[in-house]
Amino acid sequence: MKTFFLHNYKEIPQIQNMTEEQQFQIKVVGTVLPFKVNTYIVDRLIDWSYVPEDPIYSLTFPRKEMLIPEHYEKMSILLKQNADKETIDKTVKEIREQLNPNPAGQIDYNVPTFKRKKLYGIQHKYRETVLFFPSEGQTCHTYCTFCFRWPQFIGIKNLRFASKEADSLKDYLASKKNVTDLLFTGGDPLTMSAKALDCYVDALLNKKLDHVKNIRIGTKAPIYNPYRFTTEKDADDLIRSMEKIVKYGKHLAIMLHLNHYKEMETEEFAKAVGRLKDIGAIIRTQSPLLRGINDSPDIWAKMWNMQVALDFIPYYAFVTRDTGAQHYFGIPLAKAWEIFQKAYQQVSGLCRTVRGPSMSAVPGKVQILGISEIKGEKVFVMRMLQGRNPDWVHRPFFAKYDDKATWLSDLKPAFGEEKFFFEDE
Repeated sequence: MKTFFLHNYKEIPQIQNMTEEQQFQIKVVGTVLPFKVNTYIVDRLIDWSYVPEDPIYSLTFPRKEMLIPEHYEKMSILLKQNADKETIDKTVKEIREQLNPNPAGQIDYNVPTFKRKKLYGIQHKYRETVLFFPSEGQTCHTYCTFCFRWPQFIGIKNLRFASKEADSLKDYLASKKNVTDLLFTGGDPLTMSAKALDCYVDALLNKKLDHVKNIRIGTKAPIYNPYRFTTEKDADDLIRSMEKIVKYGKHLAIMLHLNHYKEMETEEFAKAVGRLKDIGAIIRTQSPLLRGINDSPDIWAKMWNMQVALDFIPYYAFVTRDTGAQHYFGIPLAKAWEIFQKAYQQVSGLCRTVRGPSMSAVPGKVQILGISEIKGEKVFVMRMLQGRNPDWVHRPFFAKYDDKATWLSDLKPAFGEEKFFFEDE
């Protein structure tokens, strides 16, 4: 399987059929936002007769609209003038800094200190759950154009999370007896070799960590590189490494990032997830609501029904994060709730394990429960699904209705309150 980046994207046969202007647009946007795609996506998932509107194309290829007009014009002029590298790099840096590369306080609030040392390969936002960023897994098979971790892939070192230290992870977890869940994340942890994964797995299967009951792996590998689990040279070793987690008695959850039902329709995907299910892994699915990709109740209902038929558990429907190309993919909160509600009405209780629309914001995971009128005021009814302070969990609160709001920071408290209850902390 061949991988394409910005320097060789014109080698993709289907791209060569595009106009010069369309190809140039990919270059302009790809200079600012990371771009990477492989032949499996190009040949098996994208319907090129429907490009550029094909949802998988928009998920993986830069489009002009993913930069605001001012940023696009600035980069376009520099590239057309063949500006020197220093000038281009300076402009790219300025644009990236305006795209909120550190959403939800990832660096400011989430990185723990252990033995007087910052553990930059770990985030510990919620009491029960630790996120771990193995350095070998800080890339992806393909870069999603909406990804909120895009700084991981463009070399902004102070915005990257990565750790090779399995022993440090083990020692930190051993000191945190309240932690029940460990999430391997990235990037995509399943881009790492089976040998590398096995080092971490062996460190975790330790009596001192028996309080860590659940191992989660956040990935899109079954969708973007299903051969990782079937025909790649260490595919069997990778499966055996994950199987050790199950045989030890821990719950293995594959947190599958699945954005459109088309991603589930290939034979290669079915074989990949079949191998994961065979070892006892539980597959849970999550996706943001993305304009132009899945902003339809029918698409979500079809996705959830297909997932249940495959023995997956629908888990989260997120709101697009306030970073990167949010202006392109983002949906107003009121519209996101309407889509979610109408999709929810179409499915049975087996699909209604899904929670949403949810924002992973600075204080925690905030769910929009609905829109209502209370005491003559139109409001969003909300609650915390997860919070930095465990006392916040499941606590309802209200925000003034705003049909243009796309994120928690856009909202104001209802009923004359000066601030939301969580703001003081």
